[in-house]
Amino acid sequence: MASAAASNAAHSVKAAVVGFIGLGNMGACMAANVLRHNYPLAVFDRNEAAMDSLVQQGAQPADSPADLATKADVIITMLPTPAIVLDVYTGPSGVLTAATTTRSPPSSSATPTPQSPPSAAPPLPSSSSIRPHLLIDASTVDPATCHAIAAAAQACAVAPSALHSLHGPPLVVDAPVSGGVGGAKAGTLTFMVGGTSEAFSQAAPLLAAMGSRSMHCGPTGSGAAAKLCNNLALAIQMASVSEALALGQRLGLSPALLSAIFNSSSAKCWSSEVYNPAPGVMAGVPSARHYQGGFSNALMVRGDATLWVDLVKVLSTGVLRILYRPTLSKDLGLAVAAARAAGAPVPLGENVMGMYSDMVSKGAAGDDFSSIYKHSYGGEPVEV
Repeated sequence: MASAAASNAAHSVKAAVVGFIGLGNMGACMAANVLRHNYPLAVFDRNEAAMDSLVQQGAQPADSPADLATKADVIITMLPTPAIVLDVYTGPSGVLTAATTTRSPPSSSATPTPQSPPSAAPPLPSSSSIRPHLLIDASTVDPATCHAIAAAAQACAVAPSALHSLHGPPLVVDAPVSGGVGGAKAGTLTFMVGGTSEAFSQAAPLLAAMGSRSMHCGPTGSGAAAKLCNNLALAIQMASVSEALALGQRLGLSPALLSAIFNSSSAKCWSSEVYNPAPGVMAGVPSARHYQGGFSNALMVRGDATLWVDLVKVLSTGVLRILYRPTLSKDLGLAVAAARAAGAPVPLGENVMGMYSDMVSKGAAGDDFSSIYKHSYGGEPVEV
């Protein structure tokens, strides 16, 4: 029975038009893989050149997220910040705009909180239904943002279609990724997925077109939580490898030799073996390109935030609006903020976040995060 259900989900999604929003370094590669797996594709990005590249490969362009929602049965988003994700889904030209701007006022005006996610809103009349039945956000955001998107989707109704049997709101999953641009190009990303079992089952065939592994982490927000924990560990790992390599260099050891020792001993890790921070140790990584073309320090940490506040409110007009938008941009900063809200001690994470904040303030915002080897520890390139 399980295999039959999975087969039906794969057939249903395969016949669907996929809408992709966010065609940056990661998103463009992911969208291209969707096309390579023969899915009809529509795209939107503020960068017209990025859209044109996909259009030349066979995608259909859209004028806005709202316009894309009229062309697609499934929406995938890959966006840089929580605020942009919220705007793409719930803003004036957002994916959910058609439904949320015309629904009847709810019977209750209670304001939900992130600790107690909003209950489902009354179904919309058929005249205000939306086409997409599955929403997949692959962006790196905080769990609170995931709950806000899910709450907004609960205020919508999906239009009848032969592609699905839904009679209520669209299915929603948070599905952040690990694997970087290389994994996005190769289609070997790992997806950490939050949402219902039904939503995960429906999303799985599409995720398989973009990655090699998908893991269901639990309900809404669980995928985002897993991603933040992963990247917290990664930031600390990169700092520790950089610290040890720079120390070894000052003790007369070559970073190349020391990296080889790490990679054949207990210090072996992704930061030493796959993404080495010392220039001259590896080819094809940002440290070999003056720390350009990777994941920037600015995206590792920026701003400040108090995440756990009231996120959504159904106004008397029936419009579901986001009242709060996190200003802490990405990854390490979001992880530390979530830890503070949960009362979890993360002393290493906070110290490393301070180091990245210092690099950003001193003009290294655009450098790859492995540049902590150079900027914080004074590490030098390997002499050839």
